[in-house]
Amino acid sequence: MESVLHYIHRNRDRYIAELKEFLTIPSISNNAENRADMERCAAFLKDQLESIGMQKAAVFPTEGHPVVYGEWLGAPGSPTVLFYGHYDVQPVDPLELWISGPFEPTIRDGELYARGAVDDKGQVWMNLKAAEAYLKAQGTLPVNLKLLIEGEEEVGSAHLDTFIQSHQDLLRADVALISDTPLFDRGIPSICYGLRGLAYFQLDLKGSSQDLHSGSFGGTVINPNFALAHLISSLKDSEGRILIPGFYDDVAPMSDREKEELSRLPFDQERFRREVGAPELFGEKGYGTLETVWSRPTLEVNGLCGGFTGEGAKTVIPATAMAKISMRLVPNQDPDRIARLFEQHLKAVTPSSVDLTLTRMHGGNPWLASIDHPAIRAASRAFEKGFGAKPVFVREGGSIPVVTTLAETLGLSTVLMGVGLPDENAHAPNERLDLGNYQTGIVSIAHFFDQFSRS
Repeated sequence: MESVLHYIHRNRDRYIAELKEFLTIPSISNNAENRADMERCAAFLKDQLESIGMQKAAVFPTEGHPVVYGEWLGAPGSPTVLFYGHYDVQPVDPLELWISGPFEPTIRDGELYARGAVDDKGQVWMNLKAAEAYLKAQGTLPVNLKLLIEGEEEVGSAHLDTFIQSHQDLLRADVALISDTPLFDRGIPSICYGLRGLAYFQLDLKGSSQDLHSGSFGGTVINPNFALAHLISSLKDSEGRILIPGFYDDVAPMSDREKEELSRLPFDQERFRREVGAPELFGEKGYGTLETVWSRPTLEVNGLCGGFTGEGAKTVIPATAMAKISMRLVPNQDPDRIARLFEQHLKAVTPSSVDLTLTRMHGGNPWLASIDHPAIRAASRAFEKGFGAKPVFVREGGSIPVVTTLAETLGLSTVLMGVGLPDENAHAPNERLDLGNYQTGIVSIAHFFDQFSRS
């Protein structure tokens, strides 16, 4: 390991310079005008995989944006790690809020500012550089390594499941590794072992064939806005408990071991309140903030529209109203079952004077790993060696759908070793990556390859 760590330290400035070059490519996956940039970014990654010493590197076309694949299989008898990451990034709007250009990587106060710096180009590069350090310093890796880097994560990975399903032999491995999660806080290495699932709907209500004059027709037909308010109010009570019959039937509570790990975390609830900018926190009665975010299901209204919303007055009864509603799900909850319960409940409470259309938009299974899995224990030792501090175990309130795909299709457990920070503005203006964490992350990943090879 000594030669590997020396190589990483000696090449710190080059690692940053190369990441900056990667970040200049505007690989925005949901913009049609950036399609050529997506292909250029995929080709750039392939060239980099070859340059660090991968035995094979290829760009696979899909019906959407390309998938980049690389492998080094020169360690017979050693376990195989499949690294997953993504090279696509979010749009940059509003552009005027950026202090420096989103694709003009700039270092300020030890942080690298650019779109994709932390989500996920910086963390992809971190893993490539850890592999490079072994191959250049020792000519070998302690594990076999495969890399799967997609270009559609920010638009729902529409073609990734199909790619994984049709390339199972190519992607076969012993464990998956992903670096796309944050640390619990600065200086606190964190291993994420749980993710919530998702059920997402659009509700469309129609009350009449067109908007109607509220003076001439008011009181004779239902107002879809009122009907929508009635439906939404039937979903949750004043204490935050979801009212859909059967919704909580399969919810798995946190174990005593998990609650013990949670109690170790230096969580400041007042700081959390200030950071979100709320006058006070609100949540399901009987559960703390972290337990709510990590282990309780939720239902949220993500958007509403209906009727006249422009400047001034227009007295109409709208013909239609719409809402988007998401439900975050926890272990043992099945997205299809929850979707059916949601549909049954809304159909039961919708008045006959309005037509309801329900559209399932997205779905994903929750995921939970054992803290005692050999790969997670190896990651824990690696983070402790890299950061000089014992890591904490955390869950995430969000979803990473590929984790369940890897489990269901390839039978793989996943280790989540991210080094972002909660305030680094992923998806927002002035996204950034702490360069100290970037360097320490490279060291930690290098230690993970070594530690997992011994497991």
